[in-house]
Amino acid sequence: MTVTQPDVTVVVGAYEAMPYLIDCLRSVETQTLDAARIEVIAVDDGSTDGTGEYLEEFAARAATHVTVIHQANSGGPSSPRNVGLGKAGGRYVFFLDADDRLAPEALERMVAMADRNGTDVVLGKVEGINRVPPKAAWVETLERTDVFHSNIKFTLSAQKLFRRALLEKHSMRFDESLFTGEDALFTMEAYLRADGVSVIADHTCYYLVGRDDGKHVTKSGSYTLRFDSARALMNLIAEMVPPGVERDKLMVRPFLVTLLPQFGPKYVGDNERVRRHKFELAKPLMAAHWTPEVAVRLKVDERLRLHLVAEERPELLLDVAEFVKSKKRPDAVVEKRGRRVYLAYPHFRSGDAGLPDSLYLAEPREARGVEGYREGAAGAFARRAVRKVRRVLRARVRAGGATAAV
Repeated sequence: MTVTQPDVTVVVGAYEAMPYLIDCLRSVETQTLDAARIEVIAVDDGSTDGTGEYLEEFAARAATHVTVIHQANSGGPSSPRNVGLGKAGGRYVFFLDADDRLAPEALERMVAMADRNGTDVVLGKVEGINRVPPKAAWVETLERTDVFHSNIKFTLSAQKLFRRALLEKHSMRFDESLFTGEDALFTMEAYLRADGVSVIADHTCYYLVGRDDGKHVTKSGSYTLRFDSARALMNLIAEMVPPGVERDKLMVRPFLVTLLPQFGPKYVGDNERVRRHKFELAKPLMAAHWTPEVAVRLKVDERLRLHLVAEERPELLLDVAEFVKSKKRPDAVVEKRGRRVYLAYPHFRSGDAGLPDSLYLAEPREARGVEGYREGAAGAFARRAVRKVRRVLRARVRAGGATAAV
């Protein structure tokens, strides 16, 4: 008898997943893609709440082929995903978290999209249930794109459809030494290696579920794990993308999503020891990867805070972080007949602080909300400001100072 290769292997890593696992597996059973075209590899990661037993019950009655693997608890999602991936036989692989759900037509639509376009990764629109999902990637449906010409870099979770041949060709696996951000590393590598990426933005494919018991993995862990995640992702980008505009575009993601939150409202509540430690952890990352081209892509408060981290100015950073935490709106200073808008966050034009005006200059996307702003020449001014910063950066390097500046 000939065994037909399934279209999709759904890998479910499960740890203490009850009762969320019930709806998760039901969402697999109700897929419009034929059951014969789906296989499920479920890995019980040392659960004690009945998760393993429920997986066995599901395997016994499901119309689709289900393999259940039991292992000792690994402490993170990477090991179950890797075990499942190692057993996968489908043309594509989808990583489904045990507390989340698939929409009924998800697998059928994603497989059709990948087959129609020959793309290696498909992103299906995500909606949140008691959680806020990423939104930047779902502006429009894209039959074929890449990580440089879209916003997909802002959704690096593992819940995507991946062509298994791509993963096997490059021996891709999740980094089991990381306990947060392991999916970002895996997905970014897949984006960079993929022969095209597709985005389904006009139909919900995945429901991201917030657990009532607060046990979701992304809500736990030491701040040091965030720095480990940022470091790994920055190093991957630096290894795979040559210096230049494309690298800078991608570096925005780890700076903005992973590193910056450690220097916002959280920083205000930190004790002095933790604040010093965060600066120590950030220092090599800023020196290696913080550039004027990354900075100019950020909003004023984001750029200002990271600049103060790069310059090792914790006393000034605290003032800015407190202002951000207060959710106050900075005064807008409009000059040059409306062509320049400065947002007066703390220490703007303070002689003692000595911070350059260019840090406070709003880019058009942020300046448009300010009354009196005239779009047009501001972009040219911003480019001149970047050139000036580059000159300052080179001068500081020649003087033997720090290599990171804005």
